[in-house]
Amino acid sequence: MKSPDTVDGNVAKIAALFPQCVTERLNKDGKPELAIDFDKLRAELTKDVLEEGEERYQFTWPDKRVASRLANTPTDKTLRPDVDASVDFWNTQNLYIEGDNLDVLKVLRENYLGAIKMIYIDPPYNTGNDFVYNDDFAQGKDDFEATSGLYDEDGNQILDPMQRNTESNGRFHTDWLNMIYPRLKVARDLLSDDGVVFISIDENEINNMRKVCDEIFGSQNFIDTLHWKKKKQPSFLAKHTAKMMEYIVVYSKNKNLLEKLSIETLSDATKKVINISNPECTRHFKSGVRVKLGDNGIITKGRYTIKTMDVEYLTDVPYENGYTTKPVDVVARFSVGQDKIDKFIDEDLLFITANYGLRRDVSEEERNNRKSITDLLLSEYGDNQESDKEFLALFDKKYFDYTKPIALVYNFIKSNFTQDQYVLDFFSGSATTAHAVMKLNAEDGGKRKFIMVQLPEVTDEKSEARKAGYENICQIGEERIRRAGEKIKEEAGEKANGLDVGFRVLKLDSSNMEEVFYTPEDFNEQNLFNTVDNVKSDRTPLDLLFQVLPELDIELSAKIEEKDVNGKKVFFVDGTYLIATFDMDVNESTVTEIAKMKPQYFVMRDASAANDNVLDNFEQIFKHYSPDTIRKIL
Repeated sequence: MKSPDTVDGNVAKIAALFPQCVTERLNKDGKPELAIDFDKLRAELTKDVLEEGEERYQFTWPDKRVASRLANTPTDKTLRPDVDASVDFWNTQNLYIEGDNLDVLKVLRENYLGAIKMIYIDPPYNTGNDFVYNDDFAQGKDDFEATSGLYDEDGNQILDPMQRNTESNGRFHTDWLNMIYPRLKVARDLLSDDGVVFISIDENEINNMRKVCDEIFGSQNFIDTLHWKKKKQPSFLAKHTAKMMEYIVVYSKNKNLLEKLSIETLSDATKKVINISNPECTRHFKSGVRVKLGDNGIITKGRYTIKTMDVEYLTDVPYENGYTTKPVDVVARFSVGQDKIDKFIDEDLLFITANYGLRRDVSEEERNNRKSITDLLLSEYGDNQESDKEFLALFDKKYFDYTKPIALVYNFIKSNFTQDQYVLDFFSGSATTAHAVMKLNAEDGGKRKFIMVQLPEVTDEKSEARKAGYENICQIGEERIRRAGEKIKEEAGEKANGLDVGFRVLKLDSSNMEEVFYTPEDFNEQNLFNTVDNVKSDRTPLDLLFQVLPELDIELSAKIEEKDVNGKKVFFVDGTYLIATFDMDVNESTVTEIAKMKPQYFVMRDASAANDNVLDNFEQIFKHYSPDTIRKIL
């Protein structure tokens, strides 16, 4: 009923490497559990142990340990589907998830562990008015000063009063760090080994973002800090400097496995083999050099000038059927050595041009090689002015102060060869990422799938968005995807056949199960049996199905069909991989018919059984018809 506790997994990994460092202790409930003996582990990892208080390089802030532990703690939240808000719910593989992204990421960690090829996020920049996440880290002035190091144990002030808690330090950065740190830590678990994360940020937190990412992803996996020109023209009324740039911090899960980030191939079909800046030298040409002069003929020995470069053939060069028939020595300002000349001839790449010059075709290897993206992102990546136009092309009014242009995210996705992989954005905002995924899929026939996550932040009552009927940001994002999808299909025409512009809306909520599972101490023998049904009364069969999917490591975007089996509603997930029913009064004939289909998994509710005989015979029915089926009772 909960997502996995990652601490248990980490303890198991340490135990496998250093079994002597694992011991037992009683937990807070008085039950035995495995624990790490850190003194022994420290001795295994270093010859010279750092003493307490010894100076060392470190990046820390108040409550950092709490933020780190928060990433590891499990969640008992669940995702509930909203079919009405979705588009093509039963067939789409795209997801739009409403809820606090920390809990959502923990739920996704169950069955998307290491499955996300690319993450793009545009988190709060910490400008002082864009911060809406609160993980109970907010501190009062007294609490902050007690933990921030502003005062010593005797209450004496350590820092100069001018350096105290202003908007550019102290709690201002602390709250932001405590927000971003656990989310990136969980997100790293979702990233594939060859995956990459792009993070938009501005000057307010760029330094802290780099330090946080160095710690979470490893400084060895830092790729670059890209500079994006967000404006066409600067505002010269700025107090000090006219800012035109924002930053995109890029990290990989494993830099050695990450492919080149590129959005375009090498443009030239042919390459030079001579260069005017080089000294003249002689190269020996074997016979069989391709000639672009006609089928048969002869090139008379001599020096020929091609633009500003000379080529001299030291003997006559006869050719038949477009290829030279004898070797020849050639004098020119060659840019390659004899070994490359031989290789080009052997691979039929070298040719003599119509004016007796020398060039070669681009090899297959080079055609597959693409230009790396640069650290300065200019016009082809769009700007804020374009992003406003793109939004207004879909809506009558501008509902967001700042959105990212489609081209920015589009090119990041394109650069990572994500033809059929997941693209995750857990600060979805206006849903630019979803728009970019659909647009790129329409152009290159890709099968990329998006997962958008957004806190349903309430719109201001006086805002244009509220006047238009949008009560929260999620409703705007979902509507943008609907409108963008239709527009892309219309513009793509026949190329849009099979294009997935749908999305499943899932909403984060409390567990589907009654609280007796989590707080047994609050129940006694008098009230325990008042709650006969272990599922909350407002939960639907589809709610229960989406609780089961992560628990069985099945993607939330899996193909789902509803069918009737003996008058009962039965869900079929990915064919017969999972069959589940949560209807009441399920009898033995229904169970038998399902067992004959030999599913990998079968799930039903405890309360679904028509009578005790069904539960008594349940195991025997499956052992007879499908013994390998994994059975689960809720």
